[in-house]
Amino acid sequence: MPLTEVEPFTATESEQREYHWTLNFGPQHPATHTTLRLLLTLDGEKVIKAVPDIGYLHSGFEKLGEDLDFNQYVTIVDRMNYISPVANEIAWHHSVEKLLDIELTPRGKYVRTIFAELMRIQDHLLNVGTCALDLGAFTAFLYFFTQRERIYDICELASGQRFHSSFSRVGGVMADVSLEWVNKVRAFLKGFPRAHADVSRLLNRNRIFIERTKGVGVLTREAAIDLSCTGPMARASGVVRDLRKDEPYLAYPDFDFKVICAQAGDCYARYRVRMLEMQESIKILEQALENIPGGPVNAEVAGKVSLPEKMEVYGSIEGLIHHFEMVMPNRGVPTPTEEVYAATESPNGELGFYIVSDGSNRAYRARTRPPSFIHFAVFPYLIPGHTLSDVVAILGSLNIIAAELDR
Repeated sequence: MPLTEVEPFTATESEQREYHWTLNFGPQHPATHTTLRLLLTLDGEKVIKAVPDIGYLHSGFEKLGEDLDFNQYVTIVDRMNYISPVANEIAWHHSVEKLLDIELTPRGKYVRTIFAELMRIQDHLLNVGTCALDLGAFTAFLYFFTQRERIYDICELASGQRFHSSFSRVGGVMADVSLEWVNKVRAFLKGFPRAHADVSRLLNRNRIFIERTKGVGVLTREAAIDLSCTGPMARASGVVRDLRKDEPYLAYPDFDFKVICAQAGDCYARYRVRMLEMQESIKILEQALENIPGGPVNAEVAGKVSLPEKMEVYGSIEGLIHHFEMVMPNRGVPTPTEEVYAATESPNGELGFYIVSDGSNRAYRARTRPPSFIHFAVFPYLIPGHTLSDVVAILGSLNIIAAELDR
């Protein structure tokens, strides 16, 4: 048949569905960090459907909670949201202390609150930096990672470890903080606003960044509530909920700060909420440092639930016996036989631990309520109708940490 006589091909709706593409986005992709996988159905460049596939970083974290005691397990929760490890420790021991009915000392509350807000800043720094990097803005990434290094230095001075600090303990923390540590936090607070302002100038009015994020991945207020979203994800959609205000814990009732919210519910709104939350965290830290009380950092409770100071263990037989009794499997912390759930406002949202106790010095069952797991399940609701290039922007705005998914 001559070429001019060929009839133009017109596919029916049922036939068009046969021309959809299936694309594996990750785990080998820079934006998925070799731990996330999305099974995308494409119609050309448009994403029709997305199916998250988890399990690439499964580590048995929750099962380990049945084998390690309440203090030992802190090394495991460190590795769940490894972007802000101490925030996980605080959430874990907040639940344990609710189980054991322990009231922290005023100084212990302030030290933990300072660390919690440093972790919030640390987490948001990485999220904003890498999200901008994935969209092509390299300079913001460098500015914010410089600030993260300074927080690592603060963690190292307090605990001896830069990343997985394992700083929290039942009833307090591993050791009191020094004046040198307080001055180091003050120095960080003094230098941080300049870096924050630099990144704000780079991104807030950047035409490319705005076009890649505004109106992209819109999550309505109703959908955010229905899908159990928390943290910046929910607050960017107009859900005014923050456990630091709604269910106060640690020293948060003593501080004046705002709950940052937005209405748009898109990627740009989530970026702005995180940027403004960092400024509120700076306000909390300034108030905490200037008003930090004296006294012990660990609670003195009948039955001895806190590990003794190292120098006490090394220098006295009483301290050595105390430590021995705490770590031996047939002794340890006297624990009631009951179930508890407690949560904190982690950088990503509500991070809770459900503990079932059988009376021993370790949990019979330790279950996590991780924000990343909830938010990754929201992704299929956000992406349909957007193009393939929007996947990176939406995924970055959710701040998914793979170790929280798989546990």
